[in-house]
Amino acid sequence: MNFTGHPLLGSAELLFGWLDYSFFVLMLVLSTLIGIYFGFWGNKSDTPEEYLLGGKSMATLPVAVSLVASDISGITIMGDPAEAYTYGTLYWLRAGFYPLVILANNYLYLPVFYELQLTSIYEYLQLRFNRSVRVMASVLCTVGSILYIPIIIYVPALALSQVTGLNMHIITPVISIVCIFYTMLGGIKAVVWTDFLQGVVMVGASIVVITLGLIHVGGFGIVWQRSLEAGRINIFEMNPSPFERLSFWIIAFGGPIGSVGYVCVNQGMVQRFLSLPNYKEAQKSLLILAVGFIFIKSVSTFMGLTIFATYYDCDPLKTKAISRSDQLIPYYIMDVASLIPGLPGLFVAGIFSAALSTMSTVLNSLAATLFEDFVRPCLSVNISDRASNNIIKLLVVIIGAICVVLVIVVDKIGGVVQLTMSTSGVTNGATIGLFSFGMFYPRGNAKGALIGSIVSLLSMGWLVFGTQKAIADGTLRYPKLPTSAAGCGFNDTLTEVFTTEVPREEPFILYRISFLYYPTMGLIIMFVVGMIVSHFTEPPNIEQMNPKLFTPIIRKRVLEKRRELEMKIIEEKSALFDPPAEFRNI
Repeated sequence: MNFTGHPLLGSAELLFGWLDYSFFVLMLVLSTLIGIYFGFWGNKSDTPEEYLLGGKSMATLPVAVSLVASDISGITIMGDPAEAYTYGTLYWLRAGFYPLVILANNYLYLPVFYELQLTSIYEYLQLRFNRSVRVMASVLCTVGSILYIPIIIYVPALALSQVTGLNMHIITPVISIVCIFYTMLGGIKAVVWTDFLQGVVMVGASIVVITLGLIHVGGFGIVWQRSLEAGRINIFEMNPSPFERLSFWIIAFGGPIGSVGYVCVNQGMVQRFLSLPNYKEAQKSLLILAVGFIFIKSVSTFMGLTIFATYYDCDPLKTKAISRSDQLIPYYIMDVASLIPGLPGLFVAGIFSAALSTMSTVLNSLAATLFEDFVRPCLSVNISDRASNNIIKLLVVIIGAICVVLVIVVDKIGGVVQLTMSTSGVTNGATIGLFSFGMFYPRGNAKGALIGSIVSLLSMGWLVFGTQKAIADGTLRYPKLPTSAAGCGFNDTLTEVFTTEVPREEPFILYRISFLYYPTMGLIIMFVVGMIVSHFTEPPNIEQMNPKLFTPIIRKRVLEKRRELEMKIIEEKSALFDPPAEFRNI
């Protein structure tokens, strides 16, 4: 295979060929057929438990791959390479700290959910506190999902728009309908098995593209050397300031907390763990999730370095070959991988696969949450399992339609990695805080949980949307690592034109806090306010509380406290029936 010349020079219009379209359409057709199969023939989902938990008979490997595919999403496949290209490898450190999240889930969070066996994890909050707290958590879930799904849809639509020339807002409803259709029909089984298929395609296509990139550039050594010289290998940035965009300390203290929200107290993820037949299988899936997450994050980050090494002296953003960094991946794929017919179509199908897997997960879990926490309590009569399933399917369609409309807003902002982490920060911290407050703080009561979560939601909503507004109007900007256009054959003044800084006013100080700290801040606000309110209000009756509501390390203390109270009551009762000493010998 021979690569000659710079890829940006003399390139024809970079669009799909017929073979690319064939691979892409094949992926969508296979995903749809999986949904049809599980909807009509494959252990037909006649009950809500079958539809949402797969009858608790799912196999470990497909569930584990589904967990990886859902946690990764198209945001990783397109966003992480752009992040590495623009800002370096710092963001990869989230993968380095990911095992801490897996350990926390294994020993602290998942044992509680698995022992209680709840269809909706928000039912836990009703058992621990009351229905009002449960409804509040469901509101947080709904708001978070509706902010998240449009970004998931936007990513593959942007990629496909670039390689086909079609309008992104025509593509968006089409791909969404496919995802909504197979999610609605097949339930959790369709979601898991399409995730499995899509995950395999995603990883395979990524490895092939990286291999081509290494051949093109001249090997791993050149990629590393060019990246190192340009400051892209920057893992150990030790600045302790919270106002840096990213640093080692920001990722160490902010990254794992945010991941807890995605893995440990996320309806879609817990739903998959509960679909397995026993806890041992759930632990196996956790291990595979950890390995898969680290692998995919590493592959995506290295792909970004490979792209930089390819365009190190001819930045496509400076030449206006693309208009935003989120377009780097599809541009690179069409530029370099088009030498193998059909590979660009397969890779873009992989981006779609990653996005569709996450979208289907969120749709399925959010529909389950809305049905269990809002619809079912409003029904005056008991309805059949078939009617329940039909309502859940209708909710999937409604949620999907709303999110398709919201893609227009995402298109105006861009920067998918930072945007995703920022918007999730509105609700993620409060959600983590609610479950942690219930599992780790026995003195916490319903008033503390409710008021704490409301204060956290309002505070983080103000901070996040204020920050996004500052980014949109140019008040807040983050310095990017340098790029060059010297090798493009253009005039040297080109670089100066595109890198000139325009004087701007200083943004509000809180808007400058790193976006990775948002979940941590939301968690702290919720916990502190909740503890204060609980301290000044009536404590919960520990004697009447189920010890399984607490994480195992706290459960022991609760049981000891209950035994102490029981012994005290026994002693008090004994004192009532024990006669004074002077009467004992009468």
